[in-house]
Amino acid sequence: QVRIEESGGGSVQPGSSLRLACVASGSEFSTYIMAWHRQRPGSQREVVASISRDFGRSYALWVKDRFTIDRDNARNTVYLQLNNLRPDDSAVYYCHRYPDSWGQGIQVTVSS
Repeated sequence: QVRIEESGGGSVQPGSSLRLACVASGSEFSTYIMAWHRQRPGSQREVVASISRDFGRSYALWVKDRFTIDRDNARNTVYLQLNNLRPDDSAVYYCHRYPDSWGQGIQVTVSS
């Protein structure tokens, strides 16, 4: 069974940056689509960004160039660079290996 573990969250001030990392155990990591989702308080989980096996990237419209997804197949790791963070980016961020493997989530809090 795959194990997915996120890291890099925390509490930051508006305008700050964070880099989330997600390590997925198992072989053939490079063949999977990987994605980041988030769930804000009182809201449904929503997709933030995804990256395909050939490094094709897709972002939610609201991201507007503030976030960047990347992957390092040699390290079985996918990253999410979060820039110019706003208070409404506060959420639990989840790593997702398609189709149905999820991490436990990691908290990002943006507050002054």
